[in-house]
Amino acid sequence: MEKQLWEHEIIEIAQGYVREGTTYVCLLCGTAFEAGRVYEMEGGLLYDAQGAAKRHVTQAHGTVADWLLEQEPALTGLTELQQQLLKHISAGRADAEIAKHAGIAPSTVRSHRFKLREKEKQATLYLALMHSLAEKTEKGIGATAQGMLDPVHPAATMVDDRYGITAAEREKTVKTYFDETGALRQIPVKEKKKIIVLREIMKNFRAEKAYSEKEINRVLGRIHADYATLRRALVEYGFMDRTPDGSIYRAIGN
Repeated sequence: MEKQLWEHEIIEIAQGYVREGTTYVCLLCGTAFEAGRVYEMEGGLLYDAQGAAKRHVTQAHGTVADWLLEQEPALTGLTELQQQLLKHISAGRADAEIAKHAGIAPSTVRSHRFKLREKEKQATLYLALMHSLAEKTEKGIGATAQGMLDPVHPAATMVDDRYGITAAEREKTVKTYFDETGALRQIPVKEKKKIIVLREIMKNFRAEKAYSEKEINRVLGRIHADYATLRRALVEYGFMDRTPDGSIYRAIGN
């Protein structure tokens, strides 16, 4: 997908898929369904491309709310407590039950409900502000004296000024640390440069595809001899996730 998840219209994100040319694409994992074809889904039912995309979102991810609530809180701007409360609310639990699960008073749950409603209103106005600002300045808040800031990858952990990366910084770092064959000369020590290098390495993997550890090691081994350090870093910085036993890795949308 050319756009990041958050660059789509809210209604598109909420439904979980979007039409791009002649295909319908899942915004959560990139699975595509070509218009004009008939798809057999789980249970043997047949769907056109749009119906298949809609069915896929439900079968693979639940609701979009379910999927978003399983991501790092930084992606949605929620605190960990707010995220947990929304999971309970999504499950249809009453305040008393939520309070018991969260170990807080029912009055505190009600207070958080109010704060979440206020956050919803603020988010709507914030989006309007950013849209207006982008139109007014042509570039918006992402423009710096050194150039436009790159978008942060969807599952980034601990988002802070390490992710304030411009295109010029990215290009310079890539040229410095990678040779003409794509091999990594050395693993950067500085955090910002490490993030740039890891993001460049992720171009070798398909988003949302599952890989065995052996496959990961083979790809990373062609880039740098210390593939184990690179593999751990990709997980640590949220570019990949893995099963508890470490046997399967999944490349998160990049």
